[in-house]
Amino acid sequence: MPALSDELSHFARAIVRGEEPSSWIDTSYQNYSVAIAIEVYRNNYRGNLHDTLAGAYPVIEQLVGKDFFRLLTRKFIEQHLSRGGNLHHYGAEMADFIASFEPARELVYLPEVAALEWACHCAYFAVDADTLNMARLAQVAPEHYPDLILHIHPSCHLLHSRYPVAAIWHAHQPGADSDFHIDQDSGPCNVLVSRNEDVVIVSELSMAVATWFHAIQSGVSLGEATDDTLNIHSDFNLQTTLLKLLQLDILVDIEVGE
Repeated sequence: MPALSDELSHFARAIVRGEEPSSWIDTSYQNYSVAIAIEVYRNNYRGNLHDTLAGAYPVIEQLVGKDFFRLLTRKFIEQHLSRGGNLHHYGAEMADFIASFEPARELVYLPEVAALEWACHCAYFAVDADTLNMARLAQVAPEHYPDLILHIHPSCHLLHSRYPVAAIWHAHQPGADSDFHIDQDSGPCNVLVSRNEDVVIVSELSMAVATWFHAIQSGVSLGEATDDTLNIHSDFNLQTTLLKLLQLDILVDIEVGE
């Protein structure tokens, strides 16, 4: 008789991959055939994954409609199995999947909206971190400010898109004005996704601020990041940018680099 773990693995493959059920399954139950019983489990599996994707990609569902979204998720689920017990991690490949999904080929902005939604999803479930105590900054001598390393909240994600995905996202949030017009050809945008307590915030950044923030998030010192940004974007304003970060509560710590 096979080991229980082998039987459970076989049973799972029958549900997820559509393999033939094990011959060890008890067929004496009269009300349902084995095939029908397996299909009940399979539908529950697919339904749970669909609901997970709908929770992670609500704007995509609004943009394409529920019927198209169900087709999209069904095809996604067929190609991407759930590989863990934590469904918060499921759906990370959606942007790449949509980019190759032929029925959505004309919706050229859709993969990048999906990338933004996944960043929002990850930001919501990111670990907590205390925001910067300003007394820490007061302890740093001004001559050491250029050497400061700024530590950013783990919920933060910086994205660059060819399309106005921030405007699209905001237009599809609860309470948004239903009378909106978004010019898909308005050019690229840079988006910072962050979280304040349990609220995800989507902020559009100028190219200058995005360049500086990328350097800071990569561990570059304040002085070096600022100098490098000013060499590219002469209109960059450090004071205004720091105030914005403080307002968003995304600075968690500082240290003086070597």
